[in-house]
Amino acid sequence: MRFLIVTGMSGAGKTSVLRHLEDVGYLCMDNLPPQLLNQAVRLCDKMETEKNIALGVDTRSGAMFDAQAILDVLDQNAEGMVSILFLEADHETLIDRYKETRRDHPLSCAGVTLEQALEKERSLLQPLRERAQYVLSTAGLRTRDLCSRVDEIVLRGQDGPQSLRVEIMSFGFKRGIPRESDLVFDVRFLPNPFYIREIRAYTGLEAPVRDYVMGKEETHAFLSHLYGMIDCLIPLYQREGKRRLMIAIGCTGGAHRSVAISEALGAYLRSAGQTVNVTHRDIALEEASWSFRRTRQENTATE
Repeated sequence: MRFLIVTGMSGAGKTSVLRHLEDVGYLCMDNLPPQLLNQAVRLCDKMETEKNIALGVDTRSGAMFDAQAILDVLDQNAEGMVSILFLEADHETLIDRYKETRRDHPLSCAGVTLEQALEKERSLLQPLRERAQYVLSTAGLRTRDLCSRVDEIVLRGQDGPQSLRVEIMSFGFKRGIPRESDLVFDVRFLPNPFYIREIRAYTGLEAPVRDYVMGKEETHAFLSHLYGMIDCLIPLYQREGKRRLMIAIGCTGGAHRSVAISEALGAYLRSAGQTVNVTHRDIALEEASWSFRRTRQENTATE
């Protein structure tokens, strides 16, 4: 477990960096008073979480801001356990950003101009800048470029957090396409197990339906093309800074073909070393619908 203190000038991009770190697997806490940093580090260490921790600390804490309290955290913990990422930009860039957002600087008050507030803040933060392991100027950087720079200087050499997380979801078209999808594949062209009386009550998670779907020539041809396409796309998405890829695979009801194909794709990507999570949105709803229809048919027959 590593702790990264994210600090620096207001308007330099700390919020964007913390959001990015959260996306790549960090546990993030923002706007902590410096006096609570040591307790936060001890609490996280006691919890033995596998995640790295990012702690946002800056002059938003007002009168409670104390640069020395932050430096004490560095000195009281093992070397390499706690590090500082300091974000900065020139006065002109920060003033332009404040004009765009129309927000007040944390140190602004009556009779204090924005430029004076920035000068005061830079002076307060100077001890942190001098001790920071990473100093990053964000002037001229778009959010995507800023996140890439954070990856380069902070996350390099770490396994896991930088990789793309693939989410695969099976669904039924009759209940709509998942809105969060990045890629959608329609597998309704495959033979439908629902029309095979002996196996319709099973799902794509069970052998009778899985073997039926995976035993078709068109399934093998489709998967060959699908695997090739995903292998091509994943590095391109990673290059663009994407951290989560949602692949939705749909059939009519979302319990047979889409489930079997989703599981097959998930197994393929895991074997290739990808981080994958497979979920089945509509499988429980379909099973409940089958049960309802059976009950209604039985009641009708009894009457």
